[in-house]
Amino acid sequence: MILAAGKGTRVRPLTYELPKPMIPILGKPVMEYLVEHLVKYGIHDIMVNVSYLHEKIEDYFGDGQRFGARIGYSFEGYVDDAGTVHPHPIGSAGGMKKIQEFGGFFDETTLVICGDALIDLDIQSALFEHRSKGAMVSVITREVPLEQVSSYGVVVADQDGRVQSFQEKPKREEALSNLASTGIYIMEPEVLALIPRDTVFDIGSDLFPLLVEKKLPFFAQKRFFNWIDIGNVTDFWAVLQGVLSGKVAQMYVPGTQVRQGLWVGLNTRIDWEGTTIEGPVYIGAGTHVEAGCKIVGPSWIGHGSHICAGSGIVRSVLFEYTRTAPGTKVEESVVCGQYSVTREGDMKHISEYADNHWNDARDRRVKPRKQA
Repeated sequence: MILAAGKGTRVRPLTYELPKPMIPILGKPVMEYLVEHLVKYGIHDIMVNVSYLHEKIEDYFGDGQRFGARIGYSFEGYVDDAGTVHPHPIGSAGGMKKIQEFGGFFDETTLVICGDALIDLDIQSALFEHRSKGAMVSVITREVPLEQVSSYGVVVADQDGRVQSFQEKPKREEALSNLASTGIYIMEPEVLALIPRDTVFDIGSDLFPLLVEKKLPFFAQKRFFNWIDIGNVTDFWAVLQGVLSGKVAQMYVPGTQVRQGLWVGLNTRIDWEGTTIEGPVYIGAGTHVEAGCKIVGPSWIGHGSHICAGSGIVRSVLFEYTRTAPGTKVEESVVCGQYSVTREGDMKHISEYADNHWNDARDRRVKPRKQA
């Protein structure tokens, strides 16, 4: 099961128009990497709980056939008398209970995974350890430096791996462990009986403390694997920087490499007169870079964009169909639709810029009409 019902409030403005699992990394949604990884390990039956902007996920993944999987969805919300859809998540565990009561999906050992992280976990090895310990539930953890524990939910376990307690983003001096929960769980069907019906119930804050209280076979696995969690915009910016710099294993820049450190998509036009590009840089399909621009990597420019003359793009991410105004500069920022956000998380709406910093490249007007 892939958990995909959250609003992703900490990743705004990226999630104003996209659910968090649909945030693109190298032009591909995070959740697509997860589906591909599951299929690679022979997991073909996948349920996804959806709520906020659910149609974006459902329209993209469909029944899963083109990914070699069978994908089903469980919508959490309701439609009012006017026909308006209202998302209403019921918690990660509550979502599992709803699915189980409807069709009995969790009748076998199930992997439950958050839909907003990139992983390369050896699932076969994790399942082997889960079964060899006779666990009802296993939580996959990874060691993090003590100075970073305040950013994670920390799992405290004994020498055998049995979970003793949890700490939510503890201060370094108060942390009893440096094992961070990765949002990946292995569960046996019996655990569903502990989840109440028709109740908002969360895996981490409600179900797990209950397992500890009842002293059920609940274990933490310490695993060494790549786990890239997109918790906020700073994380997203850092992930793209790392991927473009070649620091993330098995993730490669798409397109064709036309110069050292420069990859381009199809039908990309670059006017080289006065233009300098310092890689690594990816320029998406159908993008036009006018003369006199300076692009400094790591930078990602989405497809269909228009970088006007004299623009500067420095270590930034531009979503698709972004037009930068002539002579403007975007530095260490993410531009998404009508919003920009710096690597520190400072967000601005396009209306806050006096010089029309950017707009939609699909709009034939380079400058928008003046408002009355």
